[in-house]
Amino acid sequence: MSDELFSVRDQVVVVSGGSRGIGKALAAGFAARGAQVVITGREPETLERTANEISTGPHAVRTIVCDVAEVEDIQHLVTTLKSEFPRIDSLLNVAGVNKRKRVETFTVEEFDFILDINLRGTFFLAQEIGKWMIEQQHGSITTIDSLNTYAPLKGVLPYAMSKAGVSMMTRGMALEWGEYGVRVNALAPGFILTDLTNKLWSEPTMQAWGKTNTPLRRLGLVEDLIGAAIFLSSKASAFMTGQVIYVDGGFSAGTNWPIQFAN
Repeated sequence: MSDELFSVRDQVVVVSGGSRGIGKALAAGFAARGAQVVITGREPETLERTANEISTGPHAVRTIVCDVAEVEDIQHLVTTLKSEFPRIDSLLNVAGVNKRKRVETFTVEEFDFILDINLRGTFFLAQEIGKWMIEQQHGSITTIDSLNTYAPLKGVLPYAMSKAGVSMMTRGMALEWGEYGVRVNALAPGFILTDLTNKLWSEPTMQAWGKTNTPLRRLGLVEDLIGAAIFLSSKASAFMTGQVIYVDGGFSAGTNWPIQFAN
């Protein structure tokens, strides 16, 4: 028997960065549970292919091209949504990029590319959807944070900086918008296997390190994030806002070190 407390059936849900990776998995998870899902991204062909793959629920997944680094694209997205839907129940702010390099080697263009999508774009998309949610007096925004806001990893400093901004954005928006019934939370994934990270985690040294430092002794799958995202968009989290939930297999619980315990 399904529990309506955790239901997202017939919700109108927008997923930025929904054509691949974490965004695709979340979009599929919501669509399979009866939500009306709209996915956005920069590549029309990839969006359409993804929509065809994940349209398994009662509603066909809708696609709208939107580069969140371009404020004009965000404004066009919201105008299009308003012409097709009476409301927006949930925004999953997933779109993000990363580069792995030493701090001293990042160019201005690379820094701007990461911050424009991960922080600037995330802010303005949440702002535009948030205005609509304020008018309708309800809504849930869930943004993808990062394990890097627990402790930064070497080689991804601009990414870590952008996600630190997302953490503060989550709290600040929750503080200002709570009175309108708009909840703002974030998910911070641990080490998740995606098309973009499979090569990195296929290296034996990286696999061993990741598993050693993750109490559940495995790397995460994109599907591991669906339950937490559904929870944050459902009535089950009605009194939760301004929170960052780490879905990391326990990585942020502490650090393993090579000490031997006596029997």
